[in-house]
Amino acid sequence: MGRRIAQIICFAFGALLFALYFSQHPTARSLNTAVMIDYWQIIFAITLLVGVISFVRINLSNIRRGDNRPYRIISLVGLAVMPILAIIWGIKGNSPFMWMFEYVQVPMQSTVFALLAFFVASASFRGFRARSAPAAVLLTAALLTLTSRSSLEGIVPQFITEAADWVRGNPSMAARRAILIGIGLGSLTTSLRVILGIERTWLGSDK
Repeated sequence: MGRRIAQIICFAFGALLFALYFSQHPTARSLNTAVMIDYWQIIFAITLLVGVISFVRINLSNIRRGDNRPYRIISLVGLAVMPILAIIWGIKGNSPFMWMFEYVQVPMQSTVFALLAFFVASASFRGFRARSAPAAVLLTAALLTLTSRSSLEGIVPQFITEAADWVRGNPSMAARRAILIGIGLGSLTTSLRVILGIERTWLGSDK
């Protein structure tokens, strides 16, 4: 019975928001704007809370099993300490919260992105080998883009920069738009399946 009620609520709100979005009536436009601006923040806060609860549960379960226990304990301590610092001392420039953010979180993020750069470079080296015609095209486009966006831009001939701009503005843009159209159609299909009750995995079961 609980799942049936959840499906009915999902259908009602999904159909209502669908009608409000495509309606040109002033009242419908104002309601749609209110939902997208005001209630979106509430939905975001709830999803953030769900993510935090899931993060805590998963880490506690792995701590009990002894899986990377020190790192998971540090993660939970950081998750608890940062809100406490923000509530007690605020988030001003000289607050402990900002000190933790600037001297702990930011260096860790920089370290992770620096490590990712090496993985990206390694994957690019393996993927850009001109073993076939598509790989050769990909390698050529990558070299043009890197050359035009690097410090060598003032040294390389002008036609290379123009060729790189043409690649970014035409073939690359066409591929990006095709991917975005595919994502949009996939999102629309999934939304309709959820609203109509065809897709039920979000209820915790496919039945």
